[in-house]
Amino acid sequence: MTGAASRRTVLSAALAAAAGVGGAAPSAAHGAAAAARTVDNHFWVTQADWSRGASAGVRLVTGIRPGVAIGSPVRRTTYRDPHTGRTSAWECGSWTSPSHRPGAPATEIVVSWNAHTPAGTWLQVQVTGTYADGSAMPWYVMGRWASGDGDIRRTSVDGQSDGKTTVSTDTLSVDAPASGLRIASYRLRLTLFRTPGTTRTPTVWRVGAMASAVPDRFTVPASAPGLVRELTVPRYSQNTHVGRYPQYDNGGEAWCSPTSSQMIVEYWGRRPTAQDLAWVDPAFTDPQVCHAARHTYDYQYEGCGNWPFNAAYAATYRGLNGVVTRLQSLTELESLVRAGIPAITSQSFLKEELTGAGYGTAGHLMTVIGFTAAGDVIANDPASPSNPAVRRVYRRREWENVWLRTKRHNAAGKVVSGTGGVCYLYWPEGISTGQKAVLASLGIR
Repeated sequence: MTGAASRRTVLSAALAAAAGVGGAAPSAAHGAAAAARTVDNHFWVTQADWSRGASAGVRLVTGIRPGVAIGSPVRRTTYRDPHTGRTSAWECGSWTSPSHRPGAPATEIVVSWNAHTPAGTWLQVQVTGTYADGSAMPWYVMGRWASGDGDIRRTSVDGQSDGKTTVSTDTLSVDAPASGLRIASYRLRLTLFRTPGTTRTPTVWRVGAMASAVPDRFTVPASAPGLVRELTVPRYSQNTHVGRYPQYDNGGEAWCSPTSSQMIVEYWGRRPTAQDLAWVDPAFTDPQVCHAARHTYDYQYEGCGNWPFNAAYAATYRGLNGVVTRLQSLTELESLVRAGIPAITSQSFLKEELTGAGYGTAGHLMTVIGFTAAGDVIANDPASPSNPAVRRVYRRREWENVWLRTKRHNAAGKVVSGTGGVCYLYWPEGISTGQKAVLASLGIR
């Protein structure tokens, strides 16, 4: 809740010049809404997608989930892990995407990837691009990642900036969007690493980004209720874990993101095995939440709230996909729930801004599972004292504003940022045609 999330130095809110707020319902207004979109999702996932990239030492993987893996490594290198002090040798290969030009020039980019990294392997994800003025962006590291923590410590990389854009944990942002500077295009690079002399390899079957230019706003227009439905999603409280595993940020309010992720992983019928959970103290309840915290922990950020790390964690489960995106309206969120797809949303608010929450937060994740007959939001809010208390109903108008705004006043009256509709979406392979259509309407496939 207010733990790791409050340490984010720049919290994904841009002073964008884009006009209006997107987010019409899938209806007769859909064409106008698409034209006004301020969020662009683009992912490389098909065999054709992977074939269009530039490969160096990697091979294409075919089948139900095509992707890339190490073929004949092109070089050896060493990596000194800043969090362990160990220096190790690795051999590697890389895949670089074609350039992608978002539908509208962007002020922010958040990258997502889904991969399998067996012991002795890991991967790095980078982004570069061009600015609207024609100048080039450097290559930025957006994550060094492995599903486990036995080889490297998964980490974001601080201190990356060219004076125009800066990486803050998981978000690449234009430093002064009011100046009019925008990101016109981007490319992604995957570098895959393995222990020299082995045949092990990471396999990546999804990589892409959400590029956005969300208008600067303290309030958003009210939406009309359009759905009455509640999904049956497991309920887990982060607060029953207070003080557990200080090395993974001490449980409690710092674990909202992995607790929410675990709820949806289990909604889709996946969960850790007994062997996966063998490391957890047997006296602890809900050990799978501890497991999620450990496997989303960012050793640079010193917390479990790295957005892409949570999506990547979800995708380590059989057949699951995970991305980070933004939605433009509560109506878009209703369309997901209508299709049976819950969402994990990121928001920040003062205690008095969200009736019934009982707390204020500089950054908190919760799982939206439905809507009441009055249009109010039904959320599994992990900031609850017990698992049975996790289900909450929040007033629609209050909730949509604290989630979709990009600017707010904190308790000291200072203007700070809001998340502008950020959410995680997880779904399995083999979903229905209707579910695919809803995701496709958001640019996700």
